[in-house]
Amino acid sequence: MPRQKGPLKWDGSLGDVTYYKGKDGYLIKEKTDLGKKVKNDPKFQRTRENGAEFGRAGKAGKLLRTTFRLILLKTSDGRMVSRLTQKMVEVLKADPVSDRGLRNVTKGDVLLLKGFEFNINSNLSTTLFANHVAVIDRATGQVTVSLPAFVPRKLVASPDGATHFKIVSGAAAINFESGNTVADLKDTGFLPVNNDPTADISLQYALTPNSTDPIFVLLGIEFCQVINGKQYAMKNGAFNAAAIIDTSAN
Repeated sequence: MPRQKGPLKWDGSLGDVTYYKGKDGYLIKEKTDLGKKVKNDPKFQRTRENGAEFGRAGKAGKLLRTTFRLILLKTSDGRMVSRLTQKMVEVLKADPVSDRGLRNVTKGDVLLLKGFEFNINSNLSTTLFANHVAVIDRATGQVTVSLPAFVPRKLVASPDGATHFKIVSGAAAINFESGNTVADLKDTGFLPVNNDPTADISLQYALTPNSTDPIFVLLGIEFCQVINGKQYAMKNGAFNAAAIIDTSAN
């Protein structure tokens, strides 16, 4: 790598030459149009294909996050976006018919998203131990999430200081190609963390009957501390949990 000599220490570009400061002093290099090569050079065909599919996976992840935004605002970790994108890449790569570079989430295996945890620091599987069942009826568009009565003190791993919790849930049919979604979100309202059994919980959602879009069911739990009738979130939602508990491809 050529070095600059003399009293002038340039930084920037001049013609086809770039002057810059590196760890070995002020250096010179010839300008290259890498971006143009990546777009057109046959040697970068695999790079273009990978980039197209990664972008498609990222767009799909964003659509799913936006659909469940009201829940995920209070239930996610700092790396959730990147983790979900990586999972969407797995879904996309399971597309059995499209050519490399053209694979997409819709034709992939959305069942791989079942069990995805939105808060890696507080998993639903280690926070809510009560039995829960999701039933998806594609013909009617009816989705039901049921939890038989349970004792919160025994089956909820609540953080220190939490006095109440609520079950949050939602169902959505998502078309990753058009960007259209049909979603329904509900919650139980806050319930006390005590030794009294809850009532049976049944949350019902209405989606489009006979939809051909993938359907996702999300279940979560949020905590708060109630003092003098006012609700206070626990550490900005750090202990809240949510996961995709069921999916239906078509």
